[in-house]
Amino acid sequence: MKLVFAGTPEVAVPALDALIASDRHEVAAVVTRPDAPAGRGRRLVASPVAERAAEAGIEVLKPAKPRDEEFLARLRDIAPDCCPVVAYGALLPKVALDVPARGWVNLHFSLLPAWRGAAPVQHSVMAGDEVTGASTFLIEEGLDSGPVYGVLTEEIRPTDTSGDLLTRLAFAGAGLLAATMDGIEDGTLHAVPQPHEGVTLAPKITVEDAQVDWSAPALRVDRVVRGCTPAPGAWTLFRGERLKLVQATPVLDRTDLAPGELAAAKNNVYVGTGSHAVELLWVQPQGKKPMRAADWARGVRIAHGELLGL
Repeated sequence: MKLVFAGTPEVAVPALDALIASDRHEVAAVVTRPDAPAGRGRRLVASPVAERAAEAGIEVLKPAKPRDEEFLARLRDIAPDCCPVVAYGALLPKVALDVPARGWVNLHFSLLPAWRGAAPVQHSVMAGDEVTGASTFLIEEGLDSGPVYGVLTEEIRPTDTSGDLLTRLAFAGAGLLAATMDGIEDGTLHAVPQPHEGVTLAPKITVEDAQVDWSAPALRVDRVVRGCTPAPGAWTLFRGERLKLVQATPVLDRTDLAPGELAAAKNNVYVGTGSHAVELLWVQPQGKKPMRAADWARGVRIAHGELLGL
C-alpha cells in the first residue's frame, strides 16, 4: 500500500522505521506537528518524526491544523491507500479521515477500550495495572473509539516508570502496526468493534495532577512518582520551593513518620505517608540537576520533624 505516516514524538519513530523497512509498503510522506521552540534559546526544532523522515528522504508535511486546505489538497494528490498514526498530537477532521481509501489506523498504547485518551501509559502505571498493551484501530470521529484490528500485551513491572513502559511498547507496537498494514493490504485482517464495557479515560496528566499527596498510602505515592516520570514529573514542596521526585521506593517496615515528615540518615532519606514510609532515591531541586536524595539532604540540613508538602 501507499502510506502517509502521521506522528510527532520520539515514541513514534520505531513504528516509522518499521514501515520504512517493509518491502510491502511505500511511505510516500509523513505528517507531523509544526516545528516547536525548545531549549534555553527557544529556537524552533523539528519533531523527531520529521527528522527521521528527512534522513530517509521522505516528504514531510507540517500543517498548523490538519484541516488546512493546502495540506488536504496535498494529501489528496498523494492519494494514500492508508494512513498509519502514532502519537500525532492533533485531532483529525472527517474531511481528512475520508481521504485514504482504507482510512487512518492508529497505534494506541493501551488495551482498548481501557485508557482512551492522550496519556494511557501514565494512567495505567498510576492506577496500578499489572498488564497493559497496545492496540491498532481504525480512527473514527470519537475519542479512540474505532474498531480494533490487533492487540499485544505487556506486563507492567514493579519498578517501571511510564517512560520505561512506553519505550517497550513503542518497539513492540511498531511490529504490531506493520503487521496490521500487511493484514489490511492482503485482506486477512478485519476490525472488530470495541466492547461498550470497560471504557476508561486517560486525559493528559497536568502538573497539578503530578503533585504528591503525602496523606495517600505509600503504594499510591510510588505509582504517582513512576507514572509521572519522565513527564510532567512528580513533585512536592520543600521550604516553599518545588522539589521534583525523580525516584522513590516504598519501605514496608517503617511506619513511625507522619505524612510528609522527613527523616534523613547518612545514606537514606525517608518520608512518611498515609501508610508506611517511602525512601527518596533521586530528587531535583528547583533550578538544579537531578541528584541523589542523600546528597540533597546533607546540603539542605533537614531539621527534626520537617515536612514536605503544603
